[in-house]
Order: sequence, then C-alpha cells, then structure tokens
Amino acid sequence: MKLNHINLTVTDVNDTRVFLEKYFDVQTRSTYKDSFALLVDDDGLLLALTKGSKVNYPNSFHIGFEQESEEQVNEINQRMKNDGFDVKAPKRAHRWTFYMKAPGGFTVEVFK
Repeated sequence: MKLNHINLTVTDVNDTRVFLEKYFDVQTRSTYKDSFALLVDDDGLLLALTKGSKVNYPNSFHIGFEQESEEQVNEINQRMKNDGFDVKAPKRAHRWTFYMKAPGGFTVEVFK
C-alpha cells in the first residue's frame, strides 16, 4: 500500500505554494482561485492545499522533507535565514534536522 496524497488546510494557499516550490522542489499541477492548489513531486507525492480561515494543527503535527545529504539540510536552512525566516540551526537529534513554521500555519521538518 502506498500513501497517495495529503491535504493540508492553510491560511494562505499562494504563499504556502510558493514556499514549498522554492525550497522543496514541488511543482504546481493546478490551482483554483486562491482557495486550492495541487502540488506534485518527482516521487509521486500529491500535496493538496486548501484555504481555511483558521489553522490549528496539534503541536506535534508536521510534514517532513528528507534531503540527500546533511549539506543540503544546511543549505536550505541558510537560504531560509537569508530570506528572512526565523529558523534555528540544524542539530543532531533523531537525524540532522531542523523544524520551522511554514507560511500557511503548519510545521515543516527538513532532515537527513
């Protein structure tokens, strides 16, 4: 069995879509006004973004983007810092990782 898709409710579909495209190599397949976007990646992920007026995910909820190397984790972290995001440096936890609050109201983990 393969997980086929995930739908995230977000406060701003366009900001979230642009963020995910910029840092995580996903491409927009379709959009509907400012209320929906469907993103895909080369591994078959289907990530739907749906606009909600309020987003209230549990503290432990997050989505993760695995990188090919620790250097890629560091590079994404630095790019986010350079772009003005409030991100802490990667650290050794269960993996080489960092977490950050993404536009739209959910947490992203970047790891190797």
